[in-house]
Amino acid sequence: MDNKFIVSARKYRPQNFNTVVGQSHITTTLKNAIKNNQLAHAFLFCGPRGVGKTTCARILAKTINCTNPTPEGEACNTCNSCVSFESGTSLNIHELDAASNNSVEDIRSLVEQVRFAPQAGKYKVYIVDEVHMLSTSAFNAFLKTLEEPPSYAIFILATTEKHKILPTILSRCQIFDFKRITNNDTVEHLQEIVEKEAINAEKAALQVIAQKSEGCMRDSLSILDKIVSFTNGTVTYQNTLEHLNILDEDYYFRLLSSLQQQDMAAAMLLFDEINRKGFEGDLVLNGFAEFIRNLLVCKDPKSAALLDVVEGLQDKYIQTAAAISMSYLVSALNILNEAEIQYKMARNKRLHVELSIIKLNFLQQAIELSMDNGQVVKKKRLDGPIAFRTRSVPSIQVKTTPENPPSKLYIEEKKNVTPPPVSSIPVKPPPPAQVKTVSPSMASSQGNNGTKKSLLDALREKVGDQYAIEEVKEAEVLNIDKLTHCWNEYAIKLEQQQKHSSAGTFKMARLQIEDDIHFTVSVPALTAQKFVEQERMMLIDFIQTAFNNRAIVFNILVDATEKEEVPVHMRLNSKQKFERIAEQYPLVKELKDRLKLEIDY
Repeated sequence: MDNKFIVSARKYRPQNFNTVVGQSHITTTLKNAIKNNQLAHAFLFCGPRGVGKTTCARILAKTINCTNPTPEGEACNTCNSCVSFESGTSLNIHELDAASNNSVEDIRSLVEQVRFAPQAGKYKVYIVDEVHMLSTSAFNAFLKTLEEPPSYAIFILATTEKHKILPTILSRCQIFDFKRITNNDTVEHLQEIVEKEAINAEKAALQVIAQKSEGCMRDSLSILDKIVSFTNGTVTYQNTLEHLNILDEDYYFRLLSSLQQQDMAAAMLLFDEINRKGFEGDLVLNGFAEFIRNLLVCKDPKSAALLDVVEGLQDKYIQTAAAISMSYLVSALNILNEAEIQYKMARNKRLHVELSIIKLNFLQQAIELSMDNGQVVKKKRLDGPIAFRTRSVPSIQVKTTPENPPSKLYIEEKKNVTPPPVSSIPVKPPPPAQVKTVSPSMASSQGNNGTKKSLLDALREKVGDQYAIEEVKEAEVLNIDKLTHCWNEYAIKLEQQQKHSSAGTFKMARLQIEDDIHFTVSVPALTAQKFVEQERMMLIDFIQTAFNNRAIVFNILVDATEKEEVPVHMRLNSKQKFERIAEQYPLVKELKDRLKLEIDY
């Protein structure tokens, strides 16, 4: 083979501004700047990969040094400067890859070259590609030269990540934002190339390649080269789908038809066929969701322009979308979206996709059940009144009495009242309970034998056994004898519960009454205080019951005069413990020294 193969991305790289694809807003600006002699000293080309940043930088560098430019501002490609540029021998154009030359020394060597004027031509152009890879120190070393370079020096910086460049660099450059190349522009450029190379290519195949490249011309050219090698010069729609591992949209139309007919067996068999061809479940979910999205877009003619599919399928999409309800498409898209999110966490991937297909199969039936006169209805709401039982609370009436009323005792008598049945009508309040009055003369009246009765006896005689009347015991104040007796009695209970340590603590404690409801417990050590604290709740209840006084409380004090005996091993730290052991057992220290052990204290 005499002729060496050159990939299409290099072979058909644009040589002038007119051949740059999809960036007319930038090429027009640069040509006008060249014609009007209004070139900036620093340019920044930023945008996604493969859209022409480096290509435009090289065309700009070649054009401004051309000795015989065209009236449109293009390079002539025939003068010595253009010929030397094409052959790669031009001394006025320097390219630097900042990804591998990102240190301060690389920038310093570049700055030193700037001092020398060009021997031939007007400008010395420095193209720094992937400039965002420079370190912060390299950026700072580049600042002064970039701000005030010599009149013959022009810097062109290119990057795919504009946000990583320092603001001080951005402010010194004229920024050009490159956009993604549209599918139509990509297809047109690919058609020109296949005509020049005499390749038999279908337009549908080129559209698939353009969609797969996602606006990157270099990727589309690389894909075209691979498919041409794969098909031996014949690029068809089917072999392009096979090579790019893209699922044909005909499968999605068939799957949707099976789901609409609620033919679950046909849908499952179709998925099995797709799975046997090697397509993963997440690819099926993502592709079917995009398919449903396209159908949703086609429901409204105004948004049909957003449909980006292969030529010839637009009419089929529109016809299919017209036969499917909007509610089905939205619900299906929601199910597929949730299934795609949960796909990575599913252990059985195939079962996860099959469950989604089953949901979609019965989705139409679920929508029909929720339809009312052809309209999807929301959950019903009860607008009418809801019956519930209420019981009004009787108000308290305060009776006005004269200044010195006779004292009376009111006793409320309980009666067995059966509750009324539950009804939706508010229940009337029960009649007020009958209140009987007992005058003091009656309560303290004399009996038959002439003896005077107490108030309690008079009440018992009057009401009989209807009420359980108990005499309220009077609360007692603290006294040391009864408190000591209760304390010792509680200690005996602790011994019976096998709590000998707590019982011994109670016997050593000293009690001191502070006032009628406060007393202090003095213990000799902190451990004794903990034993008493453990029994505080049960102890205070026992004492309050004995004195019939719920206001009694106590405090615990530790005697400061008596020091608690703490074992020696609890007072030493780790290092002191080892030294004590080594002192008692010298062989331990000898073992440590021989093995050269380092002890982590």
